[in-house]
Amino acid sequence: MVISLKNLSLPQITSLIEFMQIRLNEKFITIESGAKISDVKKRYKADADVVVLNGFPVNADLILNDGDELFLIKRGERPSLEELEYMMIARHTPKIYEKLRKAVVGIAGAGGLGSNVAIALARVGVGKIIIADFDVVEPSNLNRQQYFVEQLGMPKVDAIKENLKKINPYLNVETHNVLLDTSNIPEIFSAAAIVVEAFDRAEAKAMLINTILEKMPSVTIVAASGLAGYGSNNEIKTRKISNRLYIVGDLVSEAKQGQGLMAPRVGIAASHQANQVVRLILGEGE
Repeated sequence: MVISLKNLSLPQITSLIEFMQIRLNEKFITIESGAKISDVKKRYKADADVVVLNGFPVNADLILNDGDELFLIKRGERPSLEELEYMMIARHTPKIYEKLRKAVVGIAGAGGLGSNVAIALARVGVGKIIIADFDVVEPSNLNRQQYFVEQLGMPKVDAIKENLKKINPYLNVETHNVLLDTSNIPEIFSAAAIVVEAFDRAEAKAMLINTILEKMPSVTIVAASGLAGYGSNNEIKTRKISNRLYIVGDLVSEAKQGQGLMAPRVGIAASHQANQVVRLILGEGE
């Protein structure tokens, strides 16, 4: 049977059309079932030249499905702060950002591991990062740490906060310019569900791990051991030691005379740590 729309009112016509919901630039919109990307572009952002559908850039004029996540971005456009947030997460796997933005992660140490982990977590959209370190930026740090020449002499926690805010102004960064010890660790990281161990010295690593395991029963720690030099990439692994302790590295390559710390291998280990943090936030264990 053919239905004539000629004599129907707008509410009657609307009742005959099926609708669905998609998320456009992190906001829910209702569109007609069977609508294409071009239909949404024409209606909401006709000049967009980057289209990301469910975390992947697309060129084709695809038919949208209920629940899809669509991002429309104009190259070179200076976005508002709200727009910047959704543009930064456009390439994320769908439906994970809500969990990341609610997470609180502690980082003990703002050197090679800590500064790189902080940058990675800021880029994925972790909501709050607590960073503690007592050191200042000095020239030998620049071979592997996320600082700049003009920041020499600054406390590391101030310098890394400055850099993180340039990347993600939405990020809540809490800093503590202190030497961590058994007495202040529980208080400083009290809001964190996960703490990243990012120290250089073995005794400091052990102190942090033991303090958290003994005094903070709800906290998981992601530590590192064995990342010096320029050995094989594939020897750096993430190992689950217990339900609350993960260790990244090859467990052998310590920094010593003749075997220094260099950006590539430190960066590999830091990325392992950051990715393990993300997996824990999302409920994924090894």
